[in-house]
Amino acid sequence: MKSKNKKVTVIGGGTGMPVLLRGLKHYPIDLSAIVTVADDGGSSGRLRTEMSMPAPGDIRNVIAALSEVEPMMEKLFQHRFTNGEGLTGHSMGNLFLAAMTAVTGDFYTGIKEIAKVFKVKGRIYPIANQNVFLNAEMLDGEIIVGESKIPLANKQIKRVFVEPKMIIPLPEAIEAVRQSDLVVISPGSLYTSTLPNLVVPKIANALSETRGQVVYICNVMTEVGETSGYTVADHAQAIIDHVGEGCVDKIIVHNKKITESVREKYAEENAEPVEYDLDRLASLGLEIIEADIIDEQQKYLRHDYKKVAEILCTLIGIDPKN
Repeated sequence: MKSKNKKVTVIGGGTGMPVLLRGLKHYPIDLSAIVTVADDGGSSGRLRTEMSMPAPGDIRNVIAALSEVEPMMEKLFQHRFTNGEGLTGHSMGNLFLAAMTAVTGDFYTGIKEIAKVFKVKGRIYPIANQNVFLNAEMLDGEIIVGESKIPLANKQIKRVFVEPKMIIPLPEAIEAVRQSDLVVISPGSLYTSTLPNLVVPKIANALSETRGQVVYICNVMTEVGETSGYTVADHAQAIIDHVGEGCVDKIIVHNKKITESVREKYAEENAEPVEYDLDRLASLGLEIIEADIIDEQQKYLRHDYKKVAEILCTLIGIDPKN
């Protein structure tokens, strides 16, 4: 029997995506998460190289966000080893994903099996079921190879692209986008977490063909090596440049002043609040949704998963108060 629930698909990676999913999983929706597998640093990078598998790190965080198991099980899944020859730096969840990939012979099948064990709410799709490598062309023409090396170059980025060129996106992921009532492009590192999914072949077409609306939740702070000096319109323009005009309908921006103490903390990392330039945004043809969407109780600025989930559910006619 087909569910009558509205279909919501979130696309992204990094730290922003799990925050959104933790909020959305409590609503009566058919939830899908399409996750980047282009990470090549740390534990994920080592497992990619040694086991020729897609990067598990972002998938691990999404499983943890959507799981409905006891907190101790989630803690175990997210545990990172700090000693032990060969184990140091690895997280338990990454090793679990690597083992399940070996047992089932397939990364996506492994994810589905782990999702059953951890009672995951919704469906999790890697953007591709193969190794994906992210590269960037800088404004000066230099090509940087590898996701982890792109921010370290500390140059202005012209575009990012994935290799091999013949990457086959997961068919289930493409179908999820097409059939959604709402597609959410999650916040996160613009060039190394958000765009790696959007530049995979066929995703841009699926975004333009989806029956629902596409909404982008913009970052609140700039990021050194990726978006220094970027306004909200610059973030939106980068997405449009990569996927084409008409693929994004709405943008959600934070409209409350960032406190001075938070500004000072981020200034140490050369990060600053993302200013939103309404006139330029309007000229891009996007509907702008302004709201206070930050959780100020967190040590670092994070989107408030409850506030954002409420806004998103309202867009598809779900009353968040019920």
